[in-house]
Amino acid sequence: MTVKEIENTLLSLSPSEKAEAILILAKSINKQWRGITKTAGVCGGDACIEGTRIPIWVLVNARNIGITESQLLDDYPSLTASDLANAWVYAHIHSEEITTAIKENEEV
Repeated sequence: MTVKEIENTLLSLSPSEKAEAILILAKSINKQWRGITKTAGVCGGDACIEGTRIPIWVLVNARNIGITESQLLDDYPSLTASDLANAWVYAHIHSEEITTAIKENEEV
């Protein structure tokens, strides 16, 4: 299969299928890819960028209120653009979980 054929196939996927494809590709690129983890006792068990205490819902909420990716990368120097891409994919796939976490934390 050529790169052009792969491109055409990827463009024909649904948004959720594209999100899955991104996750698969990101995991396969290198072993240093930081994924998303949930650890009991860390940030209330919420999904976080692996190796950090940065919950995905915090990043999504920041984006929802207009904070740019560039600002997020400045605010969280340990994050990479790949981390944000992974966060957006996770949030897309687990939108109900993220929406619930945002609502629960707004009430605090």
